[in-house]
Amino acid sequence: MRKFLLVFVVAFLVLAAVSHFSADQETGHQEIDRLSSIPADAITSMPEGDMYPPILYSDEFLTPVPVEAISSAGVEDSPFIPADRDELYFFFTPDVRVLIERQISDGVTGIYVSRRGSDGEWQEPERVWLQRPGKLSLDGCEFVSGDSMLLCTVREGYIGLHWFSAERQVDDTWNDWQPSDLLPEYEVGELHVHGDELYYHSARAGGQGENDIWRLTYREGEWRDPENVTVVNSSGNDGWPYVSSDGSELWFLRTYLGTPAIFRSRRGPDGEWKEPEMIVSRFAGEPTLDRDGNLYFVHHYYRDGVMLEADIYMAKRK
Repeated sequence: MRKFLLVFVVAFLVLAAVSHFSADQETGHQEIDRLSSIPADAITSMPEGDMYPPILYSDEFLTPVPVEAISSAGVEDSPFIPADRDELYFFFTPDVRVLIERQISDGVTGIYVSRRGSDGEWQEPERVWLQRPGKLSLDGCEFVSGDSMLLCTVREGYIGLHWFSAERQVDDTWNDWQPSDLLPEYEVGELHVHGDELYYHSARAGGQGENDIWRLTYREGEWRDPENVTVVNSSGNDGWPYVSSDGSELWFLRTYLGTPAIFRSRRGPDGEWKEPEMIVSRFAGEPTLDRDGNLYFVHHYYRDGVMLEADIYMAKRK
């Protein structure tokens, strides 16, 4: 998915003059309205005009639709809902046509959060700031549990793509960001932590195909012993794992007929994952669930082989 393009911004971190961005070193970040940053000629895609709508295979859910408060003519990607909070995190950039080296300095591209209101509906998203004012960074791949966040980032002072951690403050801002303790030799891609298990995808040696899903176990104060989750992997691309809050389901992305599709594996009585089943296909990826078991994912709109935009979709559980 789009976040792995982050590695290509490294060559541009030496930029001293930043266009399209202003911040006050004393008072903090200057907010830029994300919707006003979307260019006037950006195409707003609607389900009724979608040439490749998602295909639902499960009778557990209703037809997937865009999440109204979040979807726009820009790119909403990488949805994630923490198991213990009514929050929906996602990555946003206003224009799919803009090169990623410009996204890093536009003042609007990054991680956002929408909170569920008292009416049960998602509210207008807010930017999640994870860098000091005036410093360059591009953040994504967010995983949130309680008051802790893991994120992948490219930022000044570091070479390459790194996993960072951050802590939520009493005013709901995030701070104390620092490199995580994940060992580089594990080659950790996008991840999900459940208890003492960390699931992630990686193209590291020993897999069955392109990206495979791997599992680390927390022992003696560190993540260790990478294990290939053989039953859920194929000879193609498997990744972007999400574990349900009760630990009984492993959701993930797999390439199917040339486009991303969402699969689910259930954990058996023996504690082992079982053969996965396809839930949604055709440009559907990065699954996450809310407290009611509703399924959320990113859907990319394509026309004539060109990506137009991306929205966060929800398939309501019946």
